[in-house]
Amino acid sequence: MAPYAFAAVAIGFLFFFGHLILRKLQHKNDFVWNRQPVTYRKLTLSRKRILETYPFYQQLSKKYQRQFEHRMVAFIKDKDFRHRYENEVSDAQVTYSAAVAIQLSFGRANYLYSMMNTVLFFPQAFQSPTNEAMHKGEYNPRAKVLALSWEDFLTGMAIDNDNLHLGLHEFMHVMHFESKHSTDVDSARFHKYEQKILHHIMQPEVRERLDNTKYFREYAFTNEYEFLSVLTEYFFESPADFKSGFPVLFNYLKTALLYKDEWIFEN
Repeated sequence: MAPYAFAAVAIGFLFFFGHLILRKLQHKNDFVWNRQPVTYRKLTLSRKRILETYPFYQQLSKKYQRQFEHRMVAFIKDKDFRHRYENEVSDAQVTYSAAVAIQLSFGRANYLYSMMNTVLFFPQAFQSPTNEAMHKGEYNPRAKVLALSWEDFLTGMAIDNDNLHLGLHEFMHVMHFESKHSTDVDSARFHKYEQKILHHIMQPEVRERLDNTKYFREYAFTNEYEFLSVLTEYFFESPADFKSGFPVLFNYLKTALLYKDEWIFEN
């Protein structure tokens, strides 16, 4: 074997073992390391103009705006966007839904929601095929479809201080389900901190404080999936109040999402 071939093999082994070491360190110490380093994909002009109206994107530094846009392009390419009754979806529907998805997964190395293939838009609340109830959003893990009421999705974005955000709520359901059925570092970390959250709220003094303050809306206590999704809405829409009232829960969720302080903005 030629000397350059030995060098190539040696470099390959170094990259392989270096990757394993970084994965182990990330899993143990919960830090961000896997970011887009050099090249960046760009949105079409029409979608870029829509993105520039998105508050979270507006508040990011230029460095993170480039990463955010790159991840959105990758997400859009990876997913199928459909409208239940119309032939095409609008640029606004594609851009805003992708922006919400990437905002939630911005701290993760795996940000494409591998257990969701399709985003399906309804004009308004729709009847669920599973229980015939009216839903504003629904995730079907078997079909890998996330269905959203466009009317309610827009309302959730427009009112940014009521801790009600349909997009964040529903994409958290996808992320939560993924954490239970995937073995990647992000899913393992999320599952670890989900368990910490659930254990924490079972402590008598915490439960008493939750009952007395009524800080989180009652729907949060439907089940563990709804609890994490409601916490996510509060995390993004009123982070200062959330952190002040329940700092342990706030920091557990922050670590589960691997979120940096510079990405947390008060509305």
